[in-house]
Amino acid sequence: MNLSILIIEDNEQNMYMLSYLLKKSNYNVIKAYNGNDGLKLAHEHKPDIILIDIQLPDMDGYEICSKLAFNGLPKNTVYITVTSYAMGGDKEKSIEAGADGYIEKPIDPDIFVKQMESIYKTKN
Repeated sequence: MNLSILIIEDNEQNMYMLSYLLKKSNYNVIKAYNGNDGLKLAHEHKPDIILIDIQLPDMDGYEICSKLAFNGLPKNTVYITVTSYAMGGDKEKSIEAGADGYIEKPIDPDIFVKQMESIYKTKN
């Protein structure tokens, strides 16, 4: 069974890059370009992994992470924040909001999938 991944990302170039890398590695990809759509798609599809950008137009990634992590999705769902907003405390704030891991942008295409898989394996 291929794992499914929901990407919540408003930047088209970042969405393209993440989708490309994940599809190339045989993951099923679901796309949301804002937080509200991301919440809806997460509950409809119950993906294995959710990649969440912190800076989104309608709500920040911390709020999305909190709403998802503590609101009815399977316990083994993995939440990973992915952001270029890398300021001191962002990783800790992500974890406090319910994220299982944190990856900084710009992502390294050569190691991104391995980073994500490592976070996934830590929880599962």
